[in-house]
Amino acid sequence: MNDSGKLILVPTPIGNLDDITLRAVEVLKTADMILAEDTRVSSKLTKHLGIEKKLTPHHKFNEHKSLGMVVSKLNEGKTVALISDAGTPGISDPGFLLVRACVENEIEVECLPGPTALIPALAVSGLPTDRFVFEGFLPQKKGRQKRLKELSEEPRTLVFYESPHRLVKALGQFSDFFGEERKACVCRELSKFFEEIKRGTVAELRQYYAEHPPKGEIVVVVEGLAKPAREK
Repeated sequence: MNDSGKLILVPTPIGNLDDITLRAVEVLKTADMILAEDTRVSSKLTKHLGIEKKLTPHHKFNEHKSLGMVVSKLNEGKTVALISDAGTPGISDPGFLLVRACVENEIEVECLPGPTALIPALAVSGLPTDRFVFEGFLPQKKGRQKRLKELSEEPRTLVFYESPHRLVKALGQFSDFFGEERKACVCRELSKFFEEIKRGTVAELRQYYAEHPPKGEIVVVVEGLAKPAREK
């Protein structure tokens, strides 16, 4: 690494603002620049923490253009903190392109431990946690069915992020590709006041959410394909 500054990825609460770590607060207070996925969302957090700093937008629509500016600041010796709307930057959120640019320019990158929605969902699902596959958001159109067909043979537990208005459709597709009796768990609004965790088969969960339209952030955990008895 050279004598440049440092990029620090700072995980932020997925719901309850009190889940922020003391170390994350200190980094946000002392950083020379804070990059935020949505400044309107992140300003609520910084205000809650008593941090009065300008937030610089860094999201999927401008991250290609802003890379040069951020790398330049880092080369000047600045410390730059990157936060997303919730969870760990780079995990289904902006961050990868900037980290790659830092690695290519031999700029130090650090990531603080902290919140992410997939691990709590996996832990409470009741499904095997020793080996799992994180798929994030499936392709909305092109390649979606091909990916589902490939995953139908996956023996490890599957973890997906899904939007509330696509949840019923997704569970229907899981039923079609994985089988109606495949076990699953839908975790909604984790760590928030209206947290909800529903377990059952993908067919049962599809029926439930067809009758109870969901809102909020959603993680779906699905059982992997069971191996034949002779292979166990």
